[in-house]
Amino acid sequence: MKKIILSALAAFFVSIAGFAQEIDSTQIWADLVESNLKYETGVIDLKDGNAKLTVPRGFKFLNKEQSIYVLTELWGNPADSSTIGMLVPENRGVVGTKSWAFTISFDAMGYVKDDDADDIDYSELLKEQQKEFEEANPERVKAGYQPIQFVGWASTPFYDKNKKVLHWAKELKFGTDSLSTLNYNLRVLGRKGIFMLNAVASMDELNEVKSSIDKVITSVQFNEGSRYADFDSNIDEVAAWTIGGLVAGKILAKVGIFAVLAKFGKVIILGLIAAGGFIWRLITGKRKKNEDENNDSSSNMEDAKVIE
Repeated sequence: MKKIILSALAAFFVSIAGFAQEIDSTQIWADLVESNLKYETGVIDLKDGNAKLTVPRGFKFLNKEQSIYVLTELWGNPADSSTIGMLVPENRGVVGTKSWAFTISFDAMGYVKDDDADDIDYSELLKEQQKEFEEANPERVKAGYQPIQFVGWASTPFYDKNKKVLHWAKELKFGTDSLSTLNYNLRVLGRKGIFMLNAVASMDELNEVKSSIDKVITSVQFNEGSRYADFDSNIDEVAAWTIGGLVAGKILAKVGIFAVLAKFGKVIILGLIAAGGFIWRLITGKRKKNEDENNDSSSNMEDAKVIE
């Protein structure tokens, strides 16, 4: 009996050690991925939309290529070439368990009239959107992605008339995930379109995301001539969407079905493994190349001795 207990304990500690080793390995790969990302700070020129982004204090910026890699390869979202960058909290990164970020994109939809901002019934709009999510789910599942349940507003839509900025937050559930996802949406209105900044996080990060909203809102500034106040009714195009339409989004449009982002933990791990394999191939490839070069060098030296 004592031997059985000792064997069971030994097996238990071996499994714990293996699990710890797996965690250590994952952390190593996470650190490697982070070290290979090139973050930027300061003023970023946003050519799409003719604006500038002043990276807010406490954040760092990832360019278009790296942002798409994070969203698709690490976080498991459908590819979206409209993403032009990401704002990442400087103390988080993109592969930690508490990682989150604001994605940035620009939609040249035209000048959005804000006449209806005070007349929108957001409770009714919520019901309409919940229905639209349900109707869009079969298309998502058909494409190989999880269905989404729109649980409710995590933050009721609010339009700042002075700053010309709209923001709201949705609580979402993907498939059978027990944890809810947070999508916090910001829309900065300009003369010829809008900047869309969307925080992709977990619901337990809502307070942290909300505390950063004010400085993120002011981080994007349209250049002179492209501001909301520069609108010229004689030559500029008016968008088909109003403030209410922006909140409603394009759920039923083909691209809109996949316009909701998430951060899937399992996908992050798989992404790290894939990244790890890439890095390992890179390391072993370089090592093999060096060995081949050394062998060629040795062979040349031997040939030279023979010639002598």
